[in-house]
Amino acid sequence: MLLLAVAICLTAGVAAAQFERRGFGGARAAFATAKDFDGRFHFCRWVYRSALDGDGGNWNADWPRADINLSIRLGELTKTDVSMDATGEPNHLLIRLTDPELFGCPFVMATEVGRTFISDEDAAALRLYLDKGGFIWVDDFWGNYAWDHWVSQLRKALPAAEFPIFDLPLDHPMFHTMFDIREVPQITNIGFYLSTGETSERGTETVTAHARGIADSHGRLMVLMTHNTDFGDSYEREGDSPEYFQAFGPKGYAFGVNAILYALTH
Repeated sequence: MLLLAVAICLTAGVAAAQFERRGFGGARAAFATAKDFDGRFHFCRWVYRSALDGDGGNWNADWPRADINLSIRLGELTKTDVSMDATGEPNHLLIRLTDPELFGCPFVMATEVGRTFISDEDAAALRLYLDKGGFIWVDDFWGNYAWDHWVSQLRKALPAAEFPIFDLPLDHPMFHTMFDIREVPQITNIGFYLSTGETSERGTETVTAHARGIADSHGRLMVLMTHNTDFGDSYEREGDSPEYFQAFGPKGYAFGVNAILYALTH
């Protein structure tokens, strides 16, 4: 295992920690079952069906390394009791919206959601999950077409009149759950950054990163949408490049830890 000692600032240059490249397990493409839940935290990833007219990659972008690494860092940086297997690797889970195991996941993440297809059955399950206190974070989709496609699918579960989408203000509690987040960072994939030095993957169309949300009737954030940015790569690519990690790792982990802690406490 390659050791990467990096002085990493998680709070705008104040706190430093040493990070090591860890968590590179095999891809376990099995869906969660009831016996997988042990009362500890599991990173749950939504495996969605792909739409032919969508945009981007698929559900498995950044999987499984992002799921593993973010789980490890959550356990190290907080008191969260992360579920581990006998080898010390986090027990990350795959779920479908129609699986009953969805309701064992207080936090669910999905990537490249510009390609999702949500059936009526999926929509009903997602609505019930969110109504019961669930939280979903969707990430790594770029441009107007991908955004419009995702919203058109999401609206099958959450109608616009009842559930408006809003840009999270920087004083929103999620930005300050543990670390103080002062901007929505634009994180790009490692290949694009190292070859161009840029972060906007589609030029002027995607120059601004957004953190948008949908709240329930009590103001609890239940859907987090990070658009024109790729937090998953900042977790997946830990250790692959010191330059890339120093540019995006601290910001990515601070945001991700905040998002999970918010989901677990609201």
